[in-house]
Amino acid sequence: MRPLPEPVTLSSGLRAEVEEDRWVPGAVQLLVDGTPQSHVNLRDPSELFFEYIRRIGHVIDLFRPAGAPISALHLGGGAFTLPRYVEELRPGSRQQVIELEGALVDLVREAAPLPKRASIRVRRGDARDVVSRLPQGMHGAMDLIVVDIFAGARTPAHVSSVEFYELLRPLLAPGGIIVVNAADGKGLPFVRGQAATLNALFTSVVAIAEPQVLKGRRFGNVVFVASDDDLEALDWLPRLLAGGPHPARMLVGREFDELARGTAPVTDATAVASPAPARELFERG
Repeated sequence: MRPLPEPVTLSSGLRAEVEEDRWVPGAVQLLVDGTPQSHVNLRDPSELFFEYIRRIGHVIDLFRPAGAPISALHLGGGAFTLPRYVEELRPGSRQQVIELEGALVDLVREAAPLPKRASIRVRRGDARDVVSRLPQGMHGAMDLIVVDIFAGARTPAHVSSVEFYELLRPLLAPGGIIVVNAADGKGLPFVRGQAATLNALFTSVVAIAEPQVLKGRRFGNVVFVASDDDLEALDWLPRLLAGGPHPARMLVGREFDELARGTAPVTDATAVASPAPARELFERG
């Protein structure tokens, strides 16, 4: 493996670095302020490491015919794990990535260059601002939008509101989906807010996570899938649970409504950042 670049300081003041995975030859990990944010197996980009990323990967596998190219927009770049995954399994896909931190983009491109054949365009800037200025030709054209935005270990407030998601809806192609990663802990206040927000805007929303996370008993990631199609009628949804990681649970219909019940949709006036995880979750031996 090529020598890895030196760590960089982001505009937020946080430190970003890329390190080799000691256990997986050819794999690297991106850390921001000590928090693992992305993992990439450069020898096999189809191998996904983090639990929630694997859940998103299964959504990408199933929501369109296997191997068919798609148009995708990724909000939050990290180490470009999912764009690499899409390119590996759906060659010919057209993808765009929006990433705030230019220094992070440069760091990752030096440490783990994107495949030369891939059609992956990177737009630098704040996700909400850039989305508001995307060309008209992208409206109604996105099969997949992934929202996985973190500043360090927290999702910023301004990319969690009704006003933010209203910018994304016009971009979706017929049958397109939005996949949102939300991290939360005890009681799930942030996740419940996202559930209520997505439920207010989209015809159908489901939530997928490890059961103890969905019960609010431990910190973890909840993956939302939202669409203006009827997700409950789609035969690929049950296969998401079969694909793992295990254990897994999916909230659909009434169960999903229970998650959002009693919580108002998040607006710009009420939005707050997601909670920070306990530091010991990411301590390394």
